[in-house]
Amino acid sequence: LMFVCFIFIVVSYVQIFRVVLRIPSEQGRHKAFSMCLPHLAVVSLFVSTAFLAYLKPPSTSSPNLDLVLAVLYTVLPPVVNPLIYSMRNKDIK
Repeated sequence: LMFVCFIFIVVSYVQIFRVVLRIPSEQGRHKAFSMCLPHLAVVSLFVSTAFLAYLKPPSTSSPNLDLVLAVLYTVLPPVVNPLIYSMRNKDIK
């Protein structure tokens, strides 16, 4: 189920980028990408930590590694999310 969701997200972003690249003005493309890329960064951070947490081989599993991966999966994306979205704010830049 997680793989199907991941494929759906990838296909959706490919469609979004195809449409954005067809925008005739450079300023319009820049504005569209500046709205899409922070969201893509947060989604990719969340998906990559989820893959690390759930798709690691069980032979290399240790309780400490499981704890670190669980913290990365549950804490890192929500903490980094406001930082990534605030990069669009001119006052913070």
